[in-house]
Amino acid sequence: MSSVSRRHLLRSGAALSVGSICQGGTFARATALFAGTSALAETTAIAPRERLLLDFGWKFLLGNGNDPRRDLGFGKGQGDFSKSGDFGFANEKFDDSKWRPLNLPHDWAVELPFVNDKEQEWHGFKPLGRRYPETSVGWYRRAIDIPASDRGRRLSIDFDGAFRDALVFLNGYFIGRNDNGYAPFSFDLSDFIHYGAKNTLAVRMDASLGDGWFYEGAGIYRHVWLTKSDALHLGQWESYVRTEIKGGNAALSLGTVVLNQGGQAQTCRVHWRIIDGDGKTVAEAKTADQTIEADGQASFTSSATLQNPALWSVETPVLYSAVVSIEVNGKARDAEQVRFGVRSILFDADKGFSLNGKAVKIKGTCNHQDHAGVGAALPDRMQRYRLAVLKEMGSNAVRTSHNMPTPEWVEACDRMGMLMMCETRTMSSTPEGLAQLELMIKRYRNSPSIMMWSMGNEERTLQKSGEVGVHVVATMVARAHELDPTRLCTAATTPPFFNSVAKSLDVEGFNYQLDQIDAYHKAHPKQLSIGTETASTLCTRGTYSTDKQRNWESAYDVNHTNWSELAEEWWKFYAARPWLGGGFAWTGFDYRGEPTPYSWPSINSQFGIVDMCGFPKDNFFYYKAWWGTDPVLHLFPHWNWEKGSTDAVQVWVHSNLDEVELLLNGNSLGKQQVQPLTHVEWKVKYEPGVLEARGMRNGKVLLTEKRETTGAPTTIKLTVDRTEIDADGEDIAVLRVEVLDKEGRSVPTADNLIGFKISGEGALIGVGNGNPNCQEPDNGSARSLFNGLAQAIVQATKKPGTIVVEASAKESNLPSVTLQIRTRQVAPRPSL
Repeated sequence: MSSVSRRHLLRSGAALSVGSICQGGTFARATALFAGTSALAETTAIAPRERLLLDFGWKFLLGNGNDPRRDLGFGKGQGDFSKSGDFGFANEKFDDSKWRPLNLPHDWAVELPFVNDKEQEWHGFKPLGRRYPETSVGWYRRAIDIPASDRGRRLSIDFDGAFRDALVFLNGYFIGRNDNGYAPFSFDLSDFIHYGAKNTLAVRMDASLGDGWFYEGAGIYRHVWLTKSDALHLGQWESYVRTEIKGGNAALSLGTVVLNQGGQAQTCRVHWRIIDGDGKTVAEAKTADQTIEADGQASFTSSATLQNPALWSVETPVLYSAVVSIEVNGKARDAEQVRFGVRSILFDADKGFSLNGKAVKIKGTCNHQDHAGVGAALPDRMQRYRLAVLKEMGSNAVRTSHNMPTPEWVEACDRMGMLMMCETRTMSSTPEGLAQLELMIKRYRNSPSIMMWSMGNEERTLQKSGEVGVHVVATMVARAHELDPTRLCTAATTPPFFNSVAKSLDVEGFNYQLDQIDAYHKAHPKQLSIGTETASTLCTRGTYSTDKQRNWESAYDVNHTNWSELAEEWWKFYAARPWLGGGFAWTGFDYRGEPTPYSWPSINSQFGIVDMCGFPKDNFFYYKAWWGTDPVLHLFPHWNWEKGSTDAVQVWVHSNLDEVELLLNGNSLGKQQVQPLTHVEWKVKYEPGVLEARGMRNGKVLLTEKRETTGAPTTIKLTVDRTEIDADGEDIAVLRVEVLDKEGRSVPTADNLIGFKISGEGALIGVGNGNPNCQEPDNGSARSLFNGLAQAIVQATKKPGTIVVEASAKESNLPSVTLQIRTRQVAPRPSL
């Protein structure tokens, strides 16, 4: 191959699929792991490399998957790609004045109406797919100014993920495509840039095809970046730091790949500087010089010792950074910062999982990536909000079901102390399947939270395929070990468990079927194992009787499918078997689509331990009692029932105390001993008033909790998770909305419609209420309460000041209330 053609391949990044992107796009600079960290800038002067956020200032228009006349003339069937640079919709003079301005991340599916179409059930009854061409294609455009001084640098556009099929154009030229909804992709734009002038970027997104059987959204729902680097630069996600604890120190194995996309050979070395959380340099390493020919690349490795490191754990998630720089004659030409932690992980066939030499039972949840109000386009802060909900429950691990996660979810786990089973979307050894796996591992292998890699989920055809499944998964596992020899591989499998997929795994992953696990372990006593998917308990928040006419499931721990388990059933089983590493409950959060156990008008699942908003269901407190360390006393249900009802009310208490006494209007209804990993319950004839539980330890009352019969709503109450947020155009505040009676008590059965008006330096970006059957618009300005609660999400502008949220209930004649949120001036992330 000539040097000219080889250089073109190195620069282009164009790809027909993720598989080929791994060859071209790998050479673009696009690591999103360290957004928001400032240690690099504070502690070292590096080469003039820039990484700019491209989320602001886009315009959007729905296209059409069938009619070229309504799709900017694209897709006529002849000559669509006959010329590389004849796409007028990607030129500066194209008229987009009628397009809608917006910022990224963006999910247009959440904005669409619901349709009563059985074939759209798993995707939340949204009109996406080839039968809905008018709502399945979307166009994005924006201008980018590139100074003349950037000439000679390498410029790439980097997408963290977009759903689903992307066509990228710049200045009228076709740049490349990507056909995957979760893997990142990059294109080198250097040859097509107008330097010292305005450039026009256009992206056509087509969500007609799906990857999963759950809600996946539509559009550019993750961040987009423009990266400017020297022609001599570090390979994309090639830098790694592997740690091994030896005595009181940590041995660091360091490696990276350097690319020379310039026209002359370059002699360089790589310098690693290890920085602690205070910005102090605690270790260094340098390599010998190597000469890299023009259009060539070279691998560099070294080692260092970190003296007396602070270990990363769930309780103390201590992080370090490695500043990796390329030096030529003592001058830095390129650099990046790699976040890592020091910890040891071990699976044992008899003792399960351990972290830093201490046995740790995995108390995990599986989660999809959407949230009420915003769909799949979660602001970064929402990742931390969701993780905090799970940690409050006592959970110590998450599974990224069933795809490569967004970088901000991984970063939140690293920083907040949550283990992760990181799962790829496609279980396959094809170039496409391996490329997805490789991108995931390279991008996240430095993250200490990741405890293992998952090769995929419930591939029943492969499980029954004989040698095919064995070979496919063996190839994937071998590649995973090559890229990351420090972690084991699993997959979520269904019975029979010793199948073609399982035979090639390091760790057997059990999905459900408790009655088959002991027999498997007896037959394979030395096989490492974990519960990759468990529970699938069904419940509706705040509802205490199953009502099939209303598509509601009782919130007591009494409902599950014919293939799953109750919360108490699965956790008692796993907790009693030390050889099981623990398990991941399906699911932490409710999610759009797959509306089990009902169909229309249900638009989301009811598997969650919390609802779509993150409001806890009652099972949340079962897990908190037996997963956490704090004393817990949770009494339910509410005490607003019809007076004179002849039916006794089931009263449950989740508690980890020794004994619970129940009282009604001051009269004792008896005491019950709390057995480990269970609950206590009574049947109580309803009388309005006060239901009270008293939890005792060692004979003394430690906690009390009451449920009172409330009156009618008289006021609205707004509570916000933070009263001050960043004025960076990205940060959010999450509001809890409820109504109170005249005594100031929250009304647990309220369903008032609450309207929102936002003024000042912010905007309302989404609303929700956790009702699995609610079809009110997520992007509307009002939301009804569901069993007493709703949620509103407000995003700051870039101007510091005050956001004023006004909530009203005109239909209920409740007085309006206001809440103020301060937005503080901050240095925003570099953006263009």
